[in-house]
Amino acid sequence: MDFALSEESRAIFEMAQAFGQEEIAPHARAWEAAGTIPRALWAKVAALGLGGLYVSEEHGGSALSRLDATLVFEALAMACPSVSAFLSIHNMCGGMIEKFGTPDLKDRFLPKLCTMETVFSYCLTEPGSGSDAAALRTRAEAVPEGWKLNGTKAFISGGGYSDAYITMVRTGAPGPKGISTVIVEAGTPGLSFGAKEDKMGWRAQPTAQVQFDDCIIPAKNLVGAPGRGFSYAMAGLDGGRLNIAASALGGAQAAMNATLAYMGERKAFGQPLDQFQALQFRLAEMEVKLQSARIFLRQAAWKLDQAAPDATKFCAMAKLYVTDAAFDVANQCLQLHGGYGYLADYGIEKILRDLRVHQILEGTNEIMRLIIGRAVLAERN
Repeated sequence: MDFALSEESRAIFEMAQAFGQEEIAPHARAWEAAGTIPRALWAKVAALGLGGLYVSEEHGGSALSRLDATLVFEALAMACPSVSAFLSIHNMCGGMIEKFGTPDLKDRFLPKLCTMETVFSYCLTEPGSGSDAAALRTRAEAVPEGWKLNGTKAFISGGGYSDAYITMVRTGAPGPKGISTVIVEAGTPGLSFGAKEDKMGWRAQPTAQVQFDDCIIPAKNLVGAPGRGFSYAMAGLDGGRLNIAASALGGAQAAMNATLAYMGERKAFGQPLDQFQALQFRLAEMEVKLQSARIFLRQAAWKLDQAAPDATKFCAMAKLYVTDAAFDVANQCLQLHGGYGYLADYGIEKILRDLRVHQILEGTNEIMRLIIGRAVLAERN
């Protein structure tokens, strides 16, 4: 069993890390204060091939593996978890179109998705259906012009900012089999947005409700087959959970790196903090968490690449373990900084705020436990 990254994978990580440190990290606090990510950044991201990670080369994508994609998001999150996570959502949408879209849909949307001329958001959650996603109520009614949408989506990253929205809608009876997936383009009459949410973390990426009021879209904007939308959404979330875990891991690693530097410089009782054995033990525990989380994440990504029967279970386990471990490490890093960790200038408090939501989105960690538990019971002899 070989745990080493290939030369190509190592190059992908190093490229993304260098880009993040040069183009994102110096601006992360300013973007957080502004509450938005400059659109000019995405052209630079796309120029590196990071706009369509799962899209075929035929449509301008990079056709990377899920494992390589986790390296990209881990590396970018070392600069800013909020920016990394936003890009992961855009790529999740690209992966859904690539896997389930018709040839016409791919031709129309994927080239500009890959160049990031068209930035995508993912719309599943509603004000009354979070963890119970199959209870969504946003309805799409077949009309002569195509589909007429009515309803509201909540907590949408990129709401009012993005150019297109992959949206799960009810086209049939209650339950998961009555859900379809459609693409709604910005500027469509009847599409509007709520006020920008004031959030604890992820403040660089705008979040808002997405509202549909007799919003009519063409029939050709249906993704795949009617009634299959819930399965498409869940398939997209397998990869999304890996990417959110990778972004959490990158943020925690950045906090760890900053803490190691700080403890070598800061003195107490006549010696640097890193010379106190009790604190060395804390560092050891944090390092074990980061390394075990990294191995677990890469194993889950490998499972998804191999289309293993238990890939969904492993994606859920990785999301649960990595996001919990990452938040714990970041929290300990703040503690080891003492009062300075609470100050914005040191960057640790931002990482902690950004990472907290990773335990909630793409399925809460309570739902991950439910998925894992059911899978374990289903596997017993």
